[in-house]
Amino acid sequence: MAEKRDKYTKYEKARIVGARALQIAAGAPVLIRTEEIDPIEIAMEEFESGNVPITVKRKK
Repeated sequence: MAEKRDKYTKYEKARIVGARALQIAAGAPVLIRTEEIDPIEIAMEEFESGNVPITVKRKK
């Protein structure tokens, strides 16, 4: 199962934001209201607001 944490490592954050930016660039709906047009900026705003539909699966 995916583990819920308040903090991600910088590598996990980079992977989440990058994957979400790729989804947005490919036409996925944006989950927040924003004036940004750059997919990376949009993904970072989504991440910071907690609205990214991507989880991190860690080994125990």
